[in-house]
Amino acid sequence: SIIMKYKLTSFLTFIFIILLIYSCGNDDSRSCTTCNSSQTVSFTVCEESDGNASVNGENTGTSYAVYIDDLTEAGATCGN
Repeated sequence: SIIMKYKLTSFLTFIFIILLIYSCGNDDSRSCTTCNSSQTVSFTVCEESDGNASVNGENTGTSYAVYIDDLTEAGATCGN
């Protein structure tokens, strides 16, 4: 009947919204890599959820990709 279809559609919509909200809550992840060079001790560079690089928990304000590229150009080696 039409009432059963409405209830099923409403239920599925509700489940979809819950899953969407839950999946957005997991966006605060970060990935890290260890870098070293002949001039420094090993240090960790992390990509924050905003896309910037952080070193020792301090956001550098620079894009992670740009930061890693600059380190590599300066002679550092970075990798997991």
